[in-house]
Amino acid sequence: MLYFAYGSNLHHFQMKRRCKDSVYIKKINLKNFRLTFRSKYRAADIEPKKNSIVPGGLFEISKSDERKLDVYEDYPILYKKFYFFYYGKKVMTYTMVNKTPFKFPTERYLTVVKRGYKDCKLDKKYLEKALIN
Repeated sequence: MLYFAYGSNLHHFQMKRRCKDSVYIKKINLKNFRLTFRSKYRAADIEPKKNSIVPGGLFEISKSDERKLDVYEDYPILYKKFYFFYYGKKVMTYTMVNKTPFKFPTERYLTVVKRGYKDCKLDKKYLEKALIN
């Protein structure tokens, strides 16, 4: 199945450790959404926003990878699944259940996300914008 990563799972080494079968395909943009950070975990989330994009990484993952991500993302308590179509193919990602106010991410988490942006060659301006909120 196809999975869209936009936070710490962009980090190739971490994603491989978490999901051994995962294969990075390419970078893509999720349109009409924006990146933010929230919850007591200060983790990445996406929310609808017209004329905005969230850059991310498209991965091919196995069923067992998906089960591991479900545990890691605390599905369905913290995150729920969100599906969209990319060139006719169904893609799964996660979005937070409770849309709490913005919380600046921890240094450690942000470092992993920044490394992921580098791994996937994403435009950091979207990350910087999300941090200004």
